[in-house]
Amino acid sequence: MCKNKVQFQVGYSLIQLFQDYGTEEQCHESLFKLLWPTGFNCPECGCRQYCFLKTRKLYQCNKCHHQTSLTSGTIFEQTKLPLTKWFLAIYLITQSKTGLSALGLKREIGVSYNTAWSMKHKIMQVMKERDDSKRLKGTIQLDDVYWGGKRHGGKRGRGSANKVPFVAAVSLNEEGHPIAMNMNVVKGFRLTEISRWAKQHLQPGSTVISDGLPCFSAVADADCAHISIVTGGGHQSVTKKEFVWVNTMIGNVKNAIKGTYHAINPKHLPHYLAEFCYRHNRRFQLEDMIPRFSYIAVRTAPMPNRLLKLAEAYG
Repeated sequence: MCKNKVQFQVGYSLIQLFQDYGTEEQCHESLFKLLWPTGFNCPECGCRQYCFLKTRKLYQCNKCHHQTSLTSGTIFEQTKLPLTKWFLAIYLITQSKTGLSALGLKREIGVSYNTAWSMKHKIMQVMKERDDSKRLKGTIQLDDVYWGGKRHGGKRGRGSANKVPFVAAVSLNEEGHPIAMNMNVVKGFRLTEISRWAKQHLQPGSTVISDGLPCFSAVADADCAHISIVTGGGHQSVTKKEFVWVNTMIGNVKNAIKGTYHAINPKHLPHYLAEFCYRHNRRFQLEDMIPRFSYIAVRTAPMPNRLLKLAEAYG
């Protein structure tokens, strides 16, 4: 039987992680090379001469005496944790197919729940910012999705106040296989919202296939061709071949979120959607996941504390 090349790829083992990032020195060396590939460069004056203050773990410019650290201005800023724990957390979250909850991360790396929650959301922030910068192109299947259920005695369907609307899009290659996906929360399925989303996430010249929801015609504002297929309602509407991949991805993501996290605060849904999109979009090269993530992490601005306040529902 022919094996699926993606499922049976060599990947990146936990043993390899410890070989590459098992000590603080290895982690520091890795971040140094990512920040300054050609050698130290002072962020204030550009001088390349420096000295290292061992007691404070700071790099000081020999010219202007500006002091900086490897984590300053990055997603790791002000962390008190060993970098080895950060790299282990990154490994566990990026390599897990269905996700890892903050509670699970707490148990795996031996930190408090609040610390694990903060780490996880910082890691997911890197994932979101990176994927938001990469547009889908080619043939794209598009659908409207809602997260959450109706409150007891409340309105059902699209008008439910407890539902969070988000857009699901999957780009296909010439053979009709899924290449990348994008899932982003929107304020509602209106022309203005879909136009804004399309301009940010779709490559001009792409062909978008959607159901008959009128607002999807706004993808034309992003210079994309639009094919509208009226699907009707009921079970048959999700079995049409034109939407097989986007419906498959929606089902996979919803099942994974419910199975791993059980309940999440709706305001954090964008992060959880980004986590699954990031892993899916890089599933062809698992062995490159850590260095690619680290490269973006040191170029991602620190996450404001206001975004790290614990939600009422655990995530």
